[in-house]
Amino acid sequence: MNLPNRISIFRLILIPLIVLVWIFPYAQFNIELPVYYVGTVSISLKNIISLIIFVIASLSDMLDGMIARKTNQITTFGKFIDPIADKCLTTTLFIIFVANNTISFIPVMIMIWRDTIVDGVRQIAASKNFVMAAGKLGKLKTASQMICIILILLNNLPFELISVPVADILLWFSALISMISGIDYFMQAKEIILKDK
Repeated sequence: MNLPNRISIFRLILIPLIVLVWIFPYAQFNIELPVYYVGTVSISLKNIISLIIFVIASLSDMLDGMIARKTNQITTFGKFIDPIADKCLTTTLFIIFVANNTISFIPVMIMIWRDTIVDGVRQIAASKNFVMAAGKLGKLKTASQMICIILILLNNLPFELISVPVADILLWFSALISMISGIDYFMQAKEIILKDK
């Protein structure tokens, strides 16, 4: 296994680590997590630890792609594991936020539905030997999701200090871009999908 693929696997390993940070029964072990304040905005140590792990995972996403392209180590496994690692990372965080009543479930459902539909479209396209290029909209979706997650973990800092809900705006923007890019993927493979045989 080459280095870019190892980095993708490393990103996958970080995901259960973030989940553990959120579900660990701190009270049962008499652990009281400190809370820090920036002005009137509070941030728990749990958020800070999750943020550090998430940023490392996000940077690893850029790193594995850069190494793969520079050293010509693009593999079939890499094309398979890299987007899966990205989706698992972002979807896991969004589900955690919904479970903690931090965000609305509606934009998260839209993004999950989009990913499921796109995966189905890609599967049909691949069975017909039709290669679907990763579009700019898909990359924009991933970037906006990652920035959104960082802001949610920071409780919308620094924008919360001036009462501008940038995290919420980015969340709905991510859902909108998800829908548009999903339609784009479908239109690319429409003729193949709608064929009778």
